[in-house]
Amino acid sequence: METVELNIAEGVALVWLNRPDRLNAVSPELVDDLLTALDRVAADESVRAVVLAGRGRAFCAGHDLKAPTADGDARVRLERLQDVTRRLRGLPQPVIAAVHGYAIGAGAEFALGCDLVVAADDAVFGFPEATLGLSVTGAASRLLPLLVGPAKAKELVLLGERVDSAVAKGMGLVNRRVARDELLEFSMDWARQLAGKPRAAVTLAKRAIDRGVDSAVETALELEISHALLTDGSPEVARTTEEFRARG
Repeated sequence: METVELNIAEGVALVWLNRPDRLNAVSPELVDDLLTALDRVAADESVRAVVLAGRGRAFCAGHDLKAPTADGDARVRLERLQDVTRRLRGLPQPVIAAVHGYAIGAGAEFALGCDLVVAADDAVFGFPEATLGLSVTGAASRLLPLLVGPAKAKELVLLGERVDSAVAKGMGLVNRRVARDELLEFSMDWARQLAGKPRAAVTLAKRAIDRGVDSAVETALELEISHALLTDGSPEVARTTEEFRARG
């Protein structure tokens, strides 16, 4: 894996998004590597908790709009991206998102797929897809309203405005807010606490809480695919993408 690192020690899997030169922006390679890492974690019985973090200056700045458009079937690409949400929620181990810098678009959706979110004081969350002529794709249409309520979810998605970690915590997007230099230590401490608890009880508790929304999440994922296919390749997307690239 070139774009994701996986370190396992003392019952905790630390998964690093590793495209720091691109602020860990999502590419097909990153999606493939992240799914591979999560599959390894799921199969490793020594792992009792997981931390998902980003190398460099950001957690994940969303889709890499400067990358060449990938070839192949659009539905396949979109479903592959959605599989990240499925894997995160389907892991038997609890997953903590350790967020710093940008968590934008797909990056914010990766955080939504985790069980707990710890955010640094410099973290910024945003869902700019509609502003770019795109559709949310990581079950944000279900998980975001569940956390912040439908009105706030519409505000975040329709206006595409970014919120800092203090506002995100007040909305319910974030469990804990810590200083940037304490982020990894705090997240790993939580993970070690979880790793020390009875494995079966933690797994069952996670599944019980998620069970009430999982079927609706699948419905949301399929609806998002249909919407994303409607916007894929539209003139508006081409225009906004070109404007983004021109800004450097």
